[in-house]
Amino acid sequence: MLLRKNIPFKYIFGKIKYEMIGVSLYTLIVWALYKIYHLNYIAIPLAVPTMIITVVSLLLAFRSNQAYDRWWEARTIWGAIVNDSRSLARQVNSFIQENIPGDEMYFFKSAFITRQIAWCIALNNSLRGKEVISGIEKYLTRDEVRQIKNYNNVPMALLILHGNNLQTAYKKGWINSFQQVEMDNTLSRFSNSMGACKRIKKTVFPVTYSVYIHLSLMFFLMLLPFSLLDIFGLMTIPLVIGVAAVYFLIEKMAVHLQDPFENKPTDTPMTSICFTIERDLKQIINDPHQATAEVVQKHAYYEL
Repeated sequence: MLLRKNIPFKYIFGKIKYEMIGVSLYTLIVWALYKIYHLNYIAIPLAVPTMIITVVSLLLAFRSNQAYDRWWEARTIWGAIVNDSRSLARQVNSFIQENIPGDEMYFFKSAFITRQIAWCIALNNSLRGKEVISGIEKYLTRDEVRQIKNYNNVPMALLILHGNNLQTAYKKGWINSFQQVEMDNTLSRFSNSMGACKRIKKTVFPVTYSVYIHLSLMFFLMLLPFSLLDIFGLMTIPLVIGVAAVYFLIEKMAVHLQDPFENKPTDTPMTSICFTIERDLKQIINDPHQATAEVVQKHAYYEL
């Protein structure tokens, strides 16, 4: 995800460099035919490309809006994940009774909250097509790592561990029935958020819609030089290049925004969000020397 306020010029026009090279060569050839070979009859009225670009502009605007809606929905979902992660950590930290013997309470809370950090990172990796287990081992016990490897859906396996942990806490009397229901509702929201992310990722933007808009745009740019030759002469070349750059950039913007989970610079900033969740959840535990997974191992209360 691009988090800088000033996007490099090289990055912007690097996305359309091949299109611009093609437009430049094409416009130069048209101008040469008109000026050097005196083929004056190839000029056409400006009204012809104007009618075409009116329709193309409307289609591009609609597509850009739809693409941004998909991106914004993805960002809204991850905003909810941040809030629900904080809520879950707060519930674990405040609901679990203080009379649990010895260090049992601390290790139970630590295991639960650090597993939530692992869930966020696992979901991030899953959506971006990366190795799901990568980067989450340090937040889990060895038994947890071994158990979740048996599941294709690792984030769901971690939610199952959450649920089993919650059931154990209720059976031991550490939380009451009302608190169990509240925490289970929070876990359900994580499942819903994960399903919403998967829906966005698996729903492919209509390919034919993109192809038709691109072909219409190319047809407009092919006609545009012929309508400007009589008016601008040699200045037709930079003018057509400028117009083409604007429309190609808008088209590329829509293409990139329509897929917010493809590990591209225009993605939803999931990695940054995961860092925020990790920082906040560790502060809720209020221990600068966070218990490692190996230490928590002997206090595991769950089985898949």
